[in-house]
Amino acid sequence: MYSDTVPVHLVQHPIVHDILLRLRDSRTPPDTFRAMARRISLLLVTEATRDLETREASVDTPLAVARGRALARDVVVVPVLRAGLGMVEALLDIIPGARVGHIGLQRDENTAVALQYYAKFPSSLEPCVVFLVDPMLATGGSAVAAIELLERRGARDIRLLCIVAAPEGVAFVEQHYPDVKIYTPVIDERLNGQKFIVPGLGDFGDRLFGTQ
Repeated sequence: MYSDTVPVHLVQHPIVHDILLRLRDSRTPPDTFRAMARRISLLLVTEATRDLETREASVDTPLAVARGRALARDVVVVPVLRAGLGMVEALLDIIPGARVGHIGLQRDENTAVALQYYAKFPSSLEPCVVFLVDPMLATGGSAVAAIELLERRGARDIRLLCIVAAPEGVAFVEQHYPDVKIYTPVIDERLNGQKFIVPGLGDFGDRLFGTQ
């Protein structure tokens, strides 16, 4: 369903996969689920920011001038509502100066087509690194719709962070936006007839917020 050329970065850290198993467990209650979602997001964003550009900088310590490296580009975090909210705080822990946008997409349960109902972004996305966060990359429809919207607003460096992906979703993103890097711990088996990822972990938003 997807080729070796697609820029998918499979995060293999053992702690990531230990957390992922707890997220998959249907017995995990919402409070633990939220905590695990934050922890796995911290590790994913650490991997996804490994190659960010830096510039020379210096600060005054209590004893002398210390030279080092600082981020050279602004960062914008854009969660896809509502499930993506469970990943945002982790990104802000790692990059406190990041700005945050929001995209609201509602999937039609009959057609699986993503319909936009909200969008709000910081200004001047073109020079920024934009992290699009959506925990479940299923059909890829929401991801492609969000990437299209971000590109229309000027974004040029977009990185997609998800906790579980399906091969169909990866293939769909590759087809439309082959330059967008995808960071995920796992590509699962398939989608079922209702377009849910199998084995997956269920509805991420419902499990995050304790809804049905």
